[in-house]
Amino acid sequence: MEMHQIRYFLAVCDYRNFTQAAQSTYVSQPSLTQAIKNLEDELGGELFFRDRRGCRLTPLGCLVEPRLRHIYQNTLMTKSDAIRFTRLKKTPIRVGIMTTIGAQRLSPFFARYQREHPNTELELIVDTEATLLKQLHSGFLDLVISAPLKSPGKSYHSTLLYQERYVVVFNAAHSFAKLNTINLQMIQSEPYLDRLNCELRETLKSICNEREINLYATYRSNNEEWILNMVRAGIGVALIPEYTLPCDAEDVRFHYLEDPEITRQVFAICSAHMPQQGEVSALVQRLERGI
Repeated sequence: MEMHQIRYFLAVCDYRNFTQAAQSTYVSQPSLTQAIKNLEDELGGELFFRDRRGCRLTPLGCLVEPRLRHIYQNTLMTKSDAIRFTRLKKTPIRVGIMTTIGAQRLSPFFARYQREHPNTELELIVDTEATLLKQLHSGFLDLVISAPLKSPGKSYHSTLLYQERYVVVFNAAHSFAKLNTINLQMIQSEPYLDRLNCELRETLKSICNEREINLYATYRSNNEEWILNMVRAGIGVALIPEYTLPCDAEDVRFHYLEDPEITRQVFAICSAHMPQQGEVSALVQRLERGI
């Protein structure tokens, strides 16, 4: 199986048309058609149904398409990494960070690490935990920083980085600013800003149900920055992890939530089976010593 065959196959998948696929890959249509035919012979069956409107994948084509696409993307990524390493003498490290984890605690650590290892190139990718773990399993990511509700399983090695409490955030002019403590019952009387990506959202709902507390959500968002901007504008109050709140958040104040006290643990997660390059191993060891 040749890489150009995979590239031509994926082009036909994307365009559903041999002529357009050939144009997009800068090859003649007969050459593309022959390459696809050779690939079909090697795989043991037809990959496309052809008709006047174009073409569509056969069941065999549907089976191999995601796998061949993964191979092709990994090849491009490997080539890109190799070019960066040979030309710039930089070793790329891809770190996935769960959407709700703020930069306040981690940014100084990454800055120190890069000063200690100037030949590394950090790439930080922010996404949901489920997506990041899939990318870690595939080898696209070297490390994931997340706050899992349960152990990710034996396929991964987890290192506890820190624990953080949840805080109530509000506009600086809010009446909460005059209080020393705030409990969940007190939030019930305020417009509540609901963080859709919060990993403890269902836990909070259960606590509210048990205590017969009704948090009225006036605004919902899966974006932490929007939630903080709504707080800053005085639209309502929100519950967020303490280190998600920027140190220099203007016009925003907070109190730790009391009764109940809600906390989460943040872990560094790496694959237990895939070999680590030296720079990644050094990063994990540095994390294990504390941030």
